Amino acid sequence: MNNGVSEIDDSNFFFADNGNENAQAEILATLDAFYSNEIKDDNSSICRFPARYYWLSEELNATDFPTAQCLEYDKVLERVDPSSVTLVFPSAHINSPASMFGHTFLRINSSYNSRLLSYAINYAADANLEDENGVTFAIKGLFGGYFGKYSFLPYYEKLKEYRDSEQRDIWEYDLNLSEEETYRMFRHIWELNGTHSYYYFFTENCSYNMLWLIETARPSVRIREHFSYQVIPLETVHVAKSVNLIESINYRPSKRTLLLKYEELIDDTYQEIPIALVNKEINTTEFLKNSSISDDQKRYILEASIEYLEYIYSKGKVKKEIYLSLFHTFTTERATLGITKSIDIKKPNDPLLSHRAVRSTFGVGSREGKVISILGFRPTYHDLEDSSYGFLRGTQIEFLDLSLAYSDKKIMLEEATVLSIVSLAQRSTFFKSFSWRMNLGWNRNFTDEKARFNLSVGAGYSWGDKNAYFYTLIDPLFYISDGLITGIGGSVGLNFDRFDFMNTNLEVTERLYDDGNRQLLVKVTQGFRTSQNSQIVLKYDYRDRYVTDLKSNEETYMLAFKYFF
Repeated sequence: MNNGVSEIDDSNFFFADNGNENAQAEILATLDAFYSNEIKDDNSSICRFPARYYWLSEELNATDFPTAQCLEYDKVLERVDPSSVTLVFPSAHINSPASMFGHTFLRINSSYNSRLLSYAINYAADANLEDENGVTFAIKGLFGGYFGKYSFLPYYEKLKEYRDSEQRDIWEYDLNLSEEETYRMFRHIWELNGTHSYYYFFTENCSYNMLWLIETARPSVRIREHFSYQVIPLETVHVAKSVNLIESINYRPSKRTLLLKYEELIDDTYQEIPIALVNKEINTTEFLKNSSISDDQKRYILEASIEYLEYIYSKGKVKKEIYLSLFHTFTTERATLGITKSIDIKKPNDPLLSHRAVRSTFGVGSREGKVISILGFRPTYHDLEDSSYGFLRGTQIEFLDLSLAYSDKKIMLEEATVLSIVSLAQRSTFFKSFSWRMNLGWNRNFTDEKARFNLSVGAGYSWGDKNAYFYTLIDPLFYISDGLITGIGGSVGLNFDRFDFMNTNLEVTERLYDDGNRQLLVKVTQGFRTSQNSQIVLKYDYRDRYVTDLKSNEETYMLAFKYFF
């Protein structure tokens, strides 16, 4: 319960009419049900609510507690064989706003050697994203427009969904819950089967409900108390670490990561061959007869073809019969080339070592010869100027970023971002991604000196390598001054992030407004990661201005300190 009220919104979860807000009444009604004359089989109260049954029998130290024959429960319990728990974090999906925060779910590990045969417990909004656009999903998710539902299925099924289809790397954080605590969690999961609660994007979301289950296993951790107005998936992993729940870490690369590795290994001359083989533009037998291609390259090309075929099949882009035929051909031909060493995927920076979500900023500098100070606060989450250590490259998502400026004895609004999302997905041989961004709020990036309310939504492309990435975007926009002013901007940018301790950002934007004015914007930042949760940033901003129709410019030099918590 939270403040005396249950967070389960399904009346079928309670025996008492007011059981969701009266714990004593619910306990008495539960005991009445257990001691009733109902048939003690799979449909009985005891079999439906084993967590309550075990808890009450222990608390009451009962010697004559009623019993039931729970064949279905015992069958599932034997199959799952719960022995330990892993907190699983699929990282962000670069082109999905709903998935940019990442996700968390739990894996109930069995005593089997293969973790793939374990079971995953997941909580998500009961929404069909194929029928609803991202904006509708976000709005309804913010205000409890969906029921959340639990799912309990083999772990390999979740891997297919997140790692293969959605291109998300998987991080597995093994928890130090005992077997007894794991059994306690399983009993609660059984009780939740078929129930529903309202889903809220920022609070009662996937991660919050995983915290709730961890507390049922070990109530002493009180892990939910670390959150109030938002529960971000990666933050729940940070908190699990802070309360000493995590004992080991494992990384599983996504299909995207694997295919990008093959792009590195395959010579530029042969980069398109895997796609051509999958599309049947090149015959596999003729390809193998090509003596100008080394056996090592042929191995990489066929392995990449298999991975790419599986990827597009998971996306529904190839029919099953074609997939099975090509898969058999590629794997058979690959076997004729002999064994080679497995490819080496470098483990990326652990998200657990990334900065926290809440950020405070203090800066001092010069603007047009005058000293200026900046004070900022952002509750969520990450932007391109922050250290990208442990985050998905080229992504930004911010809510309610506020910055105030003080200069010449005046306090001014520098920026008030309602929502800002950036997805700079680098294009490659296998992934022809597009990039996009949107910004809603107030800022000073317009022709006069005041912060103006604006909305911009842009799209373009990005390319890069391990050292840096480059992007170009077109941004239609409007802002409100004396009236509504529309415009369009073209931007080119460069982000150099080769080294973990620093990141460099450069962006040049040219805008044309419907009042005939043109504006040049230049932004350069140099960030230094001084610790996991601190950063020093040097920043330069150039903006064209129009004062009484006369063109001028404004230059700002800033030294800022960021602290994350």
